[in-house]
Amino acid sequence: MTAFDARDEQFMRLALAEAQLALLTADVPIGAVAVLGDRVIGRGRNRREADQDPTAHAEMLALREAAQAIGHWRLHEVTLYCTLEPCTMCAGAMVLARLSRLVYAAPDPKAGMGGSLLNLLDYAPLNHAVTVERGLLADEAAELIRGFFRGLRAQGQK
Repeated sequence: MTAFDARDEQFMRLALAEAQLALLTADVPIGAVAVLGDRVIGRGRNRREADQDPTAHAEMLALREAAQAIGHWRLHEVTLYCTLEPCTMCAGAMVLARLSRLVYAAPDPKAGMGGSLLNLLDYAPLNHAVTVERGLLADEAAELIRGFFRGLRAQGQK
C-alpha cells in the first residue's frame, strides 16, 4: 500500500469538498483537483446532470482547468486527486494529457480503468504511463457515493 503524506490528504480533502458540491446539482458526488507543486490549478466535480453533458466528469473538468491555468495541454508535472477511480474516457484523457500522477480514493469495480477492470493508465502499447496511487480516504469517498445512490433508491429512482 502506498504511504500518503499530509499534503496528499489535504488535496484529497479538497477533492472530497468538490464532490460534496456536486450534490447541489443532483450529480453523482465525485470531485477532483489538479495540483502543480503546492498549488491547485484545476478543480472539477461531476456536472453531467447540471450541464446535460456526458463528458462533464470531475476529472475532465479539472484537467481542462489545469491546462488553461498553465497555458498548455501537456500536464507533465501535475498530480490529479480524484475521489473515484477514473472511467475509460477520463483515464484516456489523463494519458493523452501526459498527466504525471493520479491519486484516487475509492475503486470502481464496474468501470474503473486505474486497475479495477484494467489499467489503461499504465498500458504498455500507449505512448505514456501515469503513476497511479490508490486508496487515500477511500472509505469517505465510497460512503459519499453509496449515500447518494441510497437516496435515489429511497426516492424510487435508479
